[in-house]
Amino acid sequence: MSEQQPSPAQPAIPGLTAAAVLGLSGQGGTEWARLRGLQYSALAGLTFLRSYSHALFAVFVAVLYRDSVPFAWLAVWMAALVAVHLRGAAFDRTLGDVAHRRITTREFYRQAQTPILSGLLWAAAVIGFGLAGSSGAFGAMLYILAILVTAGVFFNTAAPLGVVVFASIVGAGTAAALGIAGEWLTMIVSLVFTVVSVVGAIETGRHYLIARLSEAAIAEKEEVVSLLLREFEENEADWLWEVDTQRKLRSVSPRFAFALGTSQAAVTGKPLLELVSDGAWGDGRFPRSLHELADKLKNRENFSSLLVEVTIQGEKRWWELSGTPMRDERGRFAGFRGVGSDVTQQRQSSEKIAYLARYDTLTQLPNRLQLTEALGDALRDAEKWRSRCALLMVDLDRFKAVNDSLGHLTGDKLLAQVSARLQALMNDELMCGRLGGDEFAIVIRDASDRELIGAVARRVIETLSEPYQVEQHTLYVGASVGSAIGPRDGKTVEELMRNADLALYQAKDIGGGEHCTFEPVLHASAEERRQLEVSMRKALGLDEFVLHYQPVVDARSENVVSFEALVRWNSCEHGFVSPGKFIPLAEETRLIVPIGKWVLRQACMEAREWPEDVKVNVNVSPEQLLEPDFHQDVIDALAASGLRPERLEVEVTESIFLRDASVARNALEQVMALGCSVALDDFGTGYSSLGYLRKLRFSTIKVDRSFVQGAAQGNNESLAIINAVVAMAKSLEMTTTAEGVENSDEAALIRNLGCDKIQGFYFGRPMSNDEARRLFRNLRRLSA
Repeated sequence: MSEQQPSPAQPAIPGLTAAAVLGLSGQGGTEWARLRGLQYSALAGLTFLRSYSHALFAVFVAVLYRDSVPFAWLAVWMAALVAVHLRGAAFDRTLGDVAHRRITTREFYRQAQTPILSGLLWAAAVIGFGLAGSSGAFGAMLYILAILVTAGVFFNTAAPLGVVVFASIVGAGTAAALGIAGEWLTMIVSLVFTVVSVVGAIETGRHYLIARLSEAAIAEKEEVVSLLLREFEENEADWLWEVDTQRKLRSVSPRFAFALGTSQAAVTGKPLLELVSDGAWGDGRFPRSLHELADKLKNRENFSSLLVEVTIQGEKRWWELSGTPMRDERGRFAGFRGVGSDVTQQRQSSEKIAYLARYDTLTQLPNRLQLTEALGDALRDAEKWRSRCALLMVDLDRFKAVNDSLGHLTGDKLLAQVSARLQALMNDELMCGRLGGDEFAIVIRDASDRELIGAVARRVIETLSEPYQVEQHTLYVGASVGSAIGPRDGKTVEELMRNADLALYQAKDIGGGEHCTFEPVLHASAEERRQLEVSMRKALGLDEFVLHYQPVVDARSENVVSFEALVRWNSCEHGFVSPGKFIPLAEETRLIVPIGKWVLRQACMEAREWPEDVKVNVNVSPEQLLEPDFHQDVIDALAASGLRPERLEVEVTESIFLRDASVARNALEQVMALGCSVALDDFGTGYSSLGYLRKLRFSTIKVDRSFVQGAAQGNNESLAIINAVVAMAKSLEMTTTAEGVENSDEAALIRNLGCDKIQGFYFGRPMSNDEARRLFRNLRRLSA
């Protein structure tokens, strides 16, 4: 959610009135019982001190008046006081569990009896005994009463009503005694002291209650986080749900809206129970499990793994729901939030299985299987009737930027809109489908008209380039199209798709938003990539790779704490090759494994010459991590360089969880066992796995630069994501590094958001090892 929650350190609750603090308003209600439970649960720990202090001061009074008041009167008074406090102490101990149960009004008033009776006994003493002794004894008694009242104000904050009652009764008795003695000025001072004590008792009680409310709110939020982490870690939760105090849906997630079979806008503000009962709620004809859910929501009870029978658009399904009540910053009930999943267990019909096998579940378009079948049929018809067919490959421009900045849920919504626009362009001779990611294809069954292919491509580019409205965002993505004609450009499905893909690559290469038809010359471009691959295979032997290092600084002191190693390639045949060009190729060809091994060894060798407190961060690709001897590669690099393991930090991305997660986890655990640390790079931009965050114990989570840039521009979603990552990292005892900081304003923002380390052009661009060493020499010279 985009709204920032108030800090637990500032739980100001202006609506907490004196009556609410004392427990005199809303008696018997749920909120009243909760507040009293927060207060009175601490009484059991205070009762001994209170009873002991009253007994001690009663002995002092007896000593003061032993010669002026008959012993029998003193004995009766002391016995009554002891009995009152013994009875009160016993009852207070029974309230030790009220934080976990509902306190009654009878218990509330019974607890107040002790300070009432105690106050009456002390008032009787000051009136009955006070004037019987010397003026010194009377003054000492007044001091004793002032101490008792003041101690109650500052130490008995859990029961402010008792303090107010005791102070009022004792104050009235003292004023009466002073009036009888004719001490009018002192009597006025006594009354003022009583009023101040009463106000002080209310205010200290208010602050105590606010503190307890804040503690309870924090505990509830931690419980929600733990619940979500547990559910997601076990991979049981499909969507989040949230209702307000009226049990109406709010903050509806796309997945939950999909589960309800409608759009987010259509269900936001609608009653949850009515939506899942398909109109039967008003008639009372609903399953027992729904009644149980209604009782949980009504009674504001936590629930977990509650199995509920629901009816969605006439279809009976089963959901498993978990939820917990929410509290606002004032401690008031604000609704429910939880997780849910569709656990319907029923045999799927053959038609449903066939549909899932042939259609893309996100866009509802034909998938790759159905597209290849349709293209095969079109090729056979073209050869049979001596006509032509065509294949158009469509790829979205700038889609990755949407995914990186706004997340995959927004990206999925955008893909759904793209699919709808493509489907609207289709007719009986055109069929579109999704190949995967942001790549689509269109099969033209009859392309005898030479103008048709270009016309379809232009309509696709124009239609898909129109702005999109996704949630609160206006998004602009374009489209590139590559086409191939069958059977001229390919007599098989594979050949035609490959050549259409080459044409698409050409359209993307010239800037996007274009349509390119396949030409034999495009094979030359593919040949260039092949030659680049050949050169890359020889680059290690020719020492064409070099490492540059970008500094990572402490967010507070701005001291360099580590350098991230970045590989650069200056080919003798191709010149300087951009990392964005050769690294994807290296990953495709698995050349990233020997290159990564060289980077690891070289980075350790060069870092050995740096100060002992500076680490080196080395990026490791999924291909490299899944190698069976990766652990040995790390050992060899450390042994050859003499670098301490604590100075090496391995950086991995979330994509490691998409492959063999168990192998990746085992490899990282072996690296950690050596003493090296492991950082999770580009967190939040890929396929986040909260479960592995808890199991692998990463040392650092790196916040992607897209979130940093978004936060710098005031994007609430980016700010919320960074806050959530920082909070989660702290709870898991990990540090955070913000990437892509380019100016002082961004650095200050990131520092205020709580990130531990910062990386970006503002603190240093990638530099050679010699420049890094020169930087350390300059720093030492300045410090000297």
